[in-house]
Amino acid sequence: MSKKKYKEIEGDIKLHHFSNRHLIWRSFGYFKPHLWKVIVASLSAAVVSATNGGVAYLVKPAIDEIFVNKDVDALKLIPVLFIGVMLLKGITRFLQVYLMNTTNLRVAKTLRDHSYAKVVRLPMRFFEESRVGLLMSRVLGDVGGVGGTVPALIMIVRETLTVIGLIGVVLWQDAYLAFWALLVLPLAVYPFFYFGNKLRRIGRESRVRASTINTLVQESFSGIRVVKAFANEEAENKRFVRQSADLVRIALRGVLASELSSRFMELIGAFGAGLVIWYGGMQVIEGHSTPGTFFSFMAAIIMLYDPIKKINTSYQDLQKALASAERAFDLLDSPEIIPEDGGTLQVEQPFQRLEIQDVRFFYPGTTVPALDGVSLEIRQGERVAIVGPSGSGKTTLANLLPRFYDVQEGAILLNGKPLSDYTLESLRLTMGIVSQDTFLFNMTIRENIGYVRGEHTQEDIERAARAAYAHEFILELPEGYDTVVGERGTKLSGGQKQRITIARALLKNPPLMILDEATSALDTESERIVQKALENLMADRTSIVIAHRLSTILNAHLIVVMEHGRIVGQGRHQQLLRTCPLYQKLYEMQFEG
Repeated sequence: MSKKKYKEIEGDIKLHHFSNRHLIWRSFGYFKPHLWKVIVASLSAAVVSATNGGVAYLVKPAIDEIFVNKDVDALKLIPVLFIGVMLLKGITRFLQVYLMNTTNLRVAKTLRDHSYAKVVRLPMRFFEESRVGLLMSRVLGDVGGVGGTVPALIMIVRETLTVIGLIGVVLWQDAYLAFWALLVLPLAVYPFFYFGNKLRRIGRESRVRASTINTLVQESFSGIRVVKAFANEEAENKRFVRQSADLVRIALRGVLASELSSRFMELIGAFGAGLVIWYGGMQVIEGHSTPGTFFSFMAAIIMLYDPIKKINTSYQDLQKALASAERAFDLLDSPEIIPEDGGTLQVEQPFQRLEIQDVRFFYPGTTVPALDGVSLEIRQGERVAIVGPSGSGKTTLANLLPRFYDVQEGAILLNGKPLSDYTLESLRLTMGIVSQDTFLFNMTIRENIGYVRGEHTQEDIERAARAAYAHEFILELPEGYDTVVGERGTKLSGGQKQRITIARALLKNPPLMILDEATSALDTESERIVQKALENLMADRTSIVIAHRLSTILNAHLIVVMEHGRIVGQGRHQQLLRTCPLYQKLYEMQFEG
């Protein structure tokens, strides 16, 4: 693999700059399943190149034999040859463009699928440190560039072959005249590479800016309630206008570079054509050459500078494609972006016990541990409550159990084996999680409740909804179970959303339930209904309840009190009132009066 250097940081994602050779070779790997299409398109491109030379060559006999010598046989033959050459050119050009464009779309789909498959398997920490809009831009926008690399290369090869063929024609017609015509060609090399590399840099910067504006839009629309609550529509609009102006500024630089490149190529071509007209005209006037030879030569020269311009355009397209491919492969290949990795064991036996042994955990960039020497044992059938002030480590501990994070010191054992020994799939299927941050997909209620692996009938879904005290309000909705809840469930109240998530957890039917302050954001009446649903959820299964309101956990088998990442007390309610000052303080604060 080529050497990589960190040069830019997009949000929290470091961008690697790869060499062109690496990017092209990496892109070609995605074209291998479509190799026969690439071969046919390449052969078609070669035929197109040959037909261009053929068209230029036919000009000489057309003028000399038909218009000068008035040859009737030539009048019958040459038009047929011309039509045949153009027909062959049309068929092969269609094959090349059609096959490459369709392959481009399929390659982009494959890469998009691979990018999403990797991103969705990245650890929680990655999503917390990265902006969603940037990831969306990588997965949806940048992958399209990869599909354009090979088509752009084939176009470059096709037009290069066309140039070679036309140079052969002009050399055949008049080598000395060809020397004057081709004298200016080396001048085209510098703008070709200069503007191409410039467009690569502009393309890279443009993709970064596009990601930034995508993030801004995603954040502002997702947080529209906060924007409106603080009457900050104007401020958000100004932020968008600034980012939009930056995007346009970069695009204008790209337009300028592209147009300057094209105009330089045209100017160079004009110099070559001027020399041909001057010298070739003198040759015809002095009788050293025929009009047919001159016009055939001139046609080849005119046709010659067109593919040179197309090579320039294709090279620009290639550089833009490589700028996108650079970002797409950075996401797929970066050694810093590693998907979650589990063990090989399946969680097959029933839940017996969960042992947390002297666990310490630090969040990135912090020196104070979020968990500091936590030890706890949870046995089958127990209801264990975890209480404590905000920031005491309750939610962090809950997030370690399904391995949203991994312990840095100590160990967590499930049925006597470390969590890391189990596959992530089987481990997480043994746990159900209901948190205060309810999340529903923009799908129907039926689909949200049925968002559980396996086949589920309508009766299974309704049974779970009844147990979650959701069936009645669902039937009152316009479409019942077929009601689309809106993004993040915006069409439902907080209590309704929570009951849908409880129904989803009931349908999953895991042996271990983790409730992370599931009622803390609800009003009193909603909390009462949701608490009844939670009682059904916790019945006959092991439960870990992170509670803000102590009234919901007074009958727990074990209450664990946490402060500053440590366990400062554990026992039953009455025992803790006598032995744990922090628990006594929390109790008095909530039940005062």
